[in-house]
Amino acid sequence: MSEEKGICAGTVLVSFAAGAAIGAGLALLYAPKSGSEMRETIADFADDAVDKIKEYTKEAQEKIKSAIEDGKETIIEKKSILASAIEAGREAMKKEKESNVAI
Repeated sequence: MSEEKGICAGTVLVSFAAGAAIGAGLALLYAPKSGSEMRETIADFADDAVDKIKEYTKEAQEKIKSAIEDGKETIIEKKSILASAIEAGREAMKKEKESNVAI
């Protein structure tokens, strides 16, 4: 359904992860910690968020590549079937013409 609206699942996933990161960052800002502890916590959280986003991006790229390869294989297969059907139709027309000429 989201594909119909022009939004891919990868975009939704990355947006969700970014929103979660921002929300968690704000929660950390309001936690009762010292400044240096808070900065360290935020830096650790940011590093984790960046790593997760990179991981999600790689997974999305792999899925897209896989879908493209599957699509290429399907097109090649359908093209072969279509070529066989066209050739069979030509042969049938040729035989029909030959049988009509013989009559």
